[in-house]
Amino acid sequence: MHDIYAFLVGPLMWAVMIVFIGGLVWRFVAMTRLARKKDPYVMHYLKAKWTLRSWGAWLVPFLPRSMRLHPWVTVFGYIFHIGLILTPIFLLAHVMLWQEGALGISIWTLPEWVSDLLTIGVLAGCVFFALRRMMVKEVNYVTDWTDYALLVVVALPFLTGILAHYQVFDYKFLIIFHILAGQAALVIVPFSRFAHMIFGPMVRAYLGSEFGGVRHAKDW
Repeated sequence: MHDIYAFLVGPLMWAVMIVFIGGLVWRFVAMTRLARKKDPYVMHYLKAKWTLRSWGAWLVPFLPRSMRLHPWVTVFGYIFHIGLILTPIFLLAHVMLWQEGALGISIWTLPEWVSDLLTIGVLAGCVFFALRRMMVKEVNYVTDWTDYALLVVVALPFLTGILAHYQVFDYKFLIIFHILAGQAALVIVPFSRFAHMIFGPMVRAYLGSEFGGVRHAKDW
């Protein structure tokens, strides 16, 4: 079991990070080239001022009109994404791995109770978005099995992580499952709708620059 664990957090983790980061860079370059091909003038009116204005506005809860129209989606969406980003990076157990591993770095960590709340928030968000896809007619119309599968991909690392932490079932099995689930999620990101983590800011830069610099209006 120790050899399997060492392989998962060693060579396999390096391979996963290469696919994750390399895949995101490839998607960014490919999308930029496609945008230039479809609209040769797109880069001429992309401005940092309007881009930053748009990013700032869409980071403020309930400032954009669409967020005010769907308050529960906004609440669960913020909780979900904050937990999804902060917990894997600043969880004490993960930081200890980085410190003890080849990176040799140590960063600030989340208090245990905050990590637990954020993990529960991510799991609650997965349940909320799954129910919304089943119960809201216009959302259900554009939903297929892959949308539910992606929610499972997100939920598994968090569910197995908190179960392993509190040793609810067999710890050795859960920690191996937790690592594999997290690595699978990272590998899937660049090649699925999870890639909106880079496409979202790119779209906001495009729309923010068009609305601010061309239409002289707000894009939120």
